[in-house]
Amino acid sequence: MAATTGAASSISLRSRLHQNLASSRVNGLKPVLLSGNGRSSLSFGLQKRSARLQIYCAAKPETMDKVCQIVRKQLALPDDSAVSGESKFSALGADSLDTVEIVMGLEEEFGFSVEEESAQSIATVQDAADLIEKLIEKNNA
Repeated sequence: MAATTGAASSISLRSRLHQNLASSRVNGLKPVLLSGNGRSSLSFGLQKRSARLQIYCAAKPETMDKVCQIVRKQLALPDDSAVSGESKFSALGADSLDTVEIVMGLEEEFGFSVEEESAQSIATVQDAADLIEKLIEKNNA
């Protein structure tokens, strides 16, 4: 009888696990599997899945080119250095002062003032180009 109860309990646990895994695919949670290591009871949880795919479409190519030129100039990078939307300022060798100078160069080039909160959120070339596009749209509205 105990074997039957254990088997039914195992089937019930298995079906609940499959239901949880199916719902986790819908709500963006990543399943985490744990081993028992000889223990009689296990607990498991779900973690938020990190975003791997990012789509950028706000910045126009002309804006991106200007931002790349400004970044190269401010960081004294060679003209043939690989600077793209995915380039992080820190990976290009920029420190916090360099980032401030990049923002100042963007303000000068595009004729906009960037608020401090917005400037602090810029980590990549794409972030900077998207911010410029937003400011252009806001100014034209």
